Amino acid sequence: MGLGSNSSVRVEWVAAISLAAGAAAVGYLAYTRFFSKDKCCKAMVNLHIQKDNPKVVHAFDMEDLGDKAVYCRCWRSKKFPLCDGSHTKHNDETGDNVGPLIIKRKEA
Repeated sequence: MGLGSNSSVRVEWVAAISLAAGAAAVGYLAYTRFFSKDKCCKAMVNLHIQKDNPKVVHAFDMEDLGDKAVYCRCWRSKKFPLCDGSHTKHNDETGDNVGPLIIKRKEA
């Protein structure tokens, strides 16, 4: 065995490792794109509130609001449509800056 045969074995190993790494990368990308369980929920805002309805709508009469009403805009509140402060945890986890909608009467 000469020096030349050692070089050809090394080239074959480099080629095999490169091919395996490329196949693994393509497989990982295909898995995350097509088979990941989270792909359906990444763009969704409403994860669990009235999912059986095609559109979530709440209407209130101004007279029924009282002096102040605080409404959820992050869709994470357990008291939805009212805010319970869940946006704070959501903002910490996601880097978002969403806050509640506050409606209050003008002081005369």
